[in-house]
Amino acid sequence: MWEGIAWGIGGFVFASFCEYWGHRLMHKNIMLGATHRNHHATGIGQGVALEYFDYLKFAVLLMWEPFLISLPAGIGWLVGANLFALFSAFAHQLQHDNPTKCFWMPMPIHYVHHHHKMWHYNFGMAVDWWDRVFGTYQFKDDWNRDLEPALSQKSIFQIRWW
Repeated sequence: MWEGIAWGIGGFVFASFCEYWGHRLMHKNIMLGATHRNHHATGIGQGVALEYFDYLKFAVLLMWEPFLISLPAGIGWLVGANLFALFSAFAHQLQHDNPTKCFWMPMPIHYVHHHHKMWHYNFGMAVDWWDRVFGTYQFKDDWNRDLEPALSQKSIFQIRWW
């Protein structure tokens, strides 16, 4: 059991690492150049479910290897990576629809990345720790200056799901 939990935590952390570097590579036009440019042009998310399925398309390449070590390792890794993919899809959409609700970060970095045109900073979507580790975190004091006060009245779950 503990082996599966440890691998689950590892899968979650590794998936967050892949999200960060994947987004950085998108800004170098190495991955999904046109799709990513369109996302920045429109400034909207595609919904939690579609984001999650997009993440899984890439993640499936990295989810099966721990099964070669053991069944608990494989199951733990699969669960941890999937939980992060779901959390990341939710966090991404939340930052497009209501960034004021990202209570787990001092600043919703993906929102700031978009709305303050920080193309060389704040690449994380669900967490900010890799931006901090790799020196790409840039805090913006007045990040919420232009947000409508009505957003704070909405629930954290009042976002686009599909």
